[in-house]
Amino acid sequence: MENNFDSNVISHSVKILERNNIFVSGTKKVHNFNENEFLINTVMGNVNIKGSNLELIKLDTNDGNICIKGKINSVVYLDNNDKEHENGFFGKLFK
Repeated sequence: MENNFDSNVISHSVKILERNNIFVSGTKKVHNFNENEFLINTVMGNVNIKGSNLELIKLDTNDGNICIKGKINSVVYLDNNDKEHENGFFGKLFK
């Protein structure tokens, strides 16, 4: 899913419906995912989605859209200086 998106052209949005579905536009790459966590790169930076019973429902690589189903507990944008990002599992992933 390695596409070269221009953040000025591709819009980014996050829409959560009843805490059971999340739609993310402006997705560039899915780094990692399992039933409890998704780490995706968007035109606005890395986004960490945590929850339970998470399942990838739709991935549109042409438009950069992703749909995830399951109980959504948190959505966090990870900055380059984010301590969780640097020192945790995802910090090792991005070195």
